[in-house]
Amino acid sequence: MTDSKEPFDLITIGRVSVDIYPLQIGVRLEDVSTFGKFLGGSATNVAVAGAKHGLKYAVITRTGNDPFGNYIHEELQRLGVSDEFVSGVEGLQTPVVFCEIFPPDDFPLYFYRSPKAPDLLINESELDLRAISQAKIYWSTVTGLSQEPSRNSHHVAWDARGRIEHTILDLDYRPMFWTSPELASEQVAKALEKVTIAIGNKEECEIAVGETDPMRAADALLERGVELAVVKQGPKGVLAKTKDETIEVPPYFVDVVNGLGAGDSFGGAFSYGLLQGWSLERILRFANVAGAIVAGRLECSTAMPTSEEVEQILRGMDK
Repeated sequence: MTDSKEPFDLITIGRVSVDIYPLQIGVRLEDVSTFGKFLGGSATNVAVAGAKHGLKYAVITRTGNDPFGNYIHEELQRLGVSDEFVSGVEGLQTPVVFCEIFPPDDFPLYFYRSPKAPDLLINESELDLRAISQAKIYWSTVTGLSQEPSRNSHHVAWDARGRIEHTILDLDYRPMFWTSPELASEQVAKALEKVTIAIGNKEECEIAVGETDPMRAADALLERGVELAVVKQGPKGVLAKTKDETIEVPPYFVDVVNGLGAGDSFGGAFSYGLLQGWSLERILRFANVAGAIVAGRLECSTAMPTSEEVEQILRGMDK
């Protein structure tokens, strides 16, 4: 991979997929008759969400050398995300994900990633360490730690970056990708030593630090060495803590259609706010609304809001 001439605002690394989502809501997958095809995968969605805010974003991932792999390249480019760090793996298929949609809070996912997902075959040779080191924000997810060689490559990237500010770990934990929760906890503990910001929901915090109470979870993350801990609480809002500041932001309620992309929208908007130099409270309010907007829409990547959409809602809330 070639070095980037100009630093990226944000580089994410990790999962990619083609999301095959039903166009019928409240219907079992067995009974769905029509589907939509969308770009997906948490790290990829975060990059797309950030790009919707007008910044220079890229994703490091791998696909199969198949038509769905071609689709991912084309869709990334269409949505404003650089695909220069996306490569193919011969002999493996691009992952496909199906879901069911039962609002407001039941969205079962079915991952087709066998015998192994290409995005877990990110090798050291796939890394542009100069670009990673120079990126204003570098975003990793826990899923990338579930298997080798991706796990080792994550640590190589962190070591090259040197734990500088805005090195973010998304605590995105999905049990189906791990042999045991104990292994996940062990790997997250090692990762927390190399990042400066950790973001996750209460269940993910339990895997990371053994705590589900938001305040105790945030404190435990800070004790592990991160400078900023963000605990998402869904309908109860979001909590963030540094050693000097504690901020709690209430939720912005919408009629939920599909909650699967809300966290990724939050992540892209959160990253945008960081780069604007906003106060922590303003960042959280902005990201909270961005996440809620996507929860009120069917798809994930193509549902990500623009900055103006978010700001319009915030202006209305401030009246």
